[in-house]
Amino acid sequence: MEKVMATVFFSLLCLWTTTEAKDLYVNITYLETAITKGAVCLDGSAPAFHFHPGTGSGINSRLIHLQGGGWCETTSDCLARATTDLSSKNMSKIAYFTGVLSSDPQFNPDVYNWNRVKVKYCDGSSYTGDIEEVDPDTNLHFRGARIFEAIMEYFLGQGMIYAQNAILSGTSAGGLGAILHCDKFRLFLPLIARVKCISDAGFFVNVEAISGEPLIEEKYKRVVALHGSAKNLPLSCTALSSDPNLCFFPQYVARHICTPLFIVNSAYDSWQINNSLVPQVADPNNEWLYCKHDINICSPSQIQTLQDFRLKFLEALNELGPSISRGYFISSCHFHNGIEIQNYWSSRNSPTLANKTIAEAIGDWFFDRSEFQGVYCPYPCGKFCQ
Repeated sequence: MEKVMATVFFSLLCLWTTTEAKDLYVNITYLETAITKGAVCLDGSAPAFHFHPGTGSGINSRLIHLQGGGWCETTSDCLARATTDLSSKNMSKIAYFTGVLSSDPQFNPDVYNWNRVKVKYCDGSSYTGDIEEVDPDTNLHFRGARIFEAIMEYFLGQGMIYAQNAILSGTSAGGLGAILHCDKFRLFLPLIARVKCISDAGFFVNVEAISGEPLIEEKYKRVVALHGSAKNLPLSCTALSSDPNLCFFPQYVARHICTPLFIVNSAYDSWQINNSLVPQVADPNNEWLYCKHDINICSPSQIQTLQDFRLKFLEALNELGPSISRGYFISSCHFHNGIEIQNYWSSRNSPTLANKTIAEAIGDWFFDRSEFQGVYCPYPCGKFCQ
């Protein structure tokens, strides 16, 4: 009996080790030289990143991934933010690289041996702010755009100038940053390099809240004004827009981006449902409290509201216009953030479209093996993937 149990245990252990990604913990690096350039976090501290070097065939390939974490839109909001782990003084010293950052070829076959960087988010403007003056009372620095440039310049000096393949990716506010900086990122790289961008959970759409108010549009206007972001938004959008603030929205700016872009998002993005469509101020009686946390317990009328949101999301995506260089994987998961999570990026239980995981779809798109533009059917598709 003991021998049988040992055999079963060994078999299960083998199965687990072949279906779970390997752990990879990466230490933090503080870019102290950026301070002299004024490229600092909200509290004036040095920006930071986690870096894992490439090997073998990936030694001349680079993935720069921008961390997300929302935005701050008022001085008090930014002051509070500067005391959290979104300040480099309080950041975790170790990052867990998984999903798109994984070093396991079984679960990240196209990028596993690249030079991979996770840029820590510490400015609150999707890396777009740049105001020279520092308020002596608050000591707040709005320098997100300078942080982005300082990080890029540092890695150019570390060999990125010789890159053959390069990706700028990001999640949530970092996914928005990847869109806003996509063409700028292209300019840092050699002309002969294959350079593309990935926005994960960063396609924030301009929708009215259930109260009928344009709350997310007003929020973005406050972010842009506070951080002085307008001058760092893509000129290809701001030069044509009657309201440059709108160029903080991907649906207005992505259509002007020349560099190939892949959009990974949910049509039921939980952050957007919770904060753009049904923020607390628009639901004073908390009628959406439980639905916002689990779409499976929403009422029929709430489901209809979410289906309408999905249609508006897809409408905004379609307004980007046709492009063979643009890819997208739009799931129906009630979810936010994804490609750093192994089960979302690539595993036995990952969401699939056209029999491809997100990792496979992006790999085929990046290396020009095939185009990919896929959209899940509406809820209850995705019912079990949140």
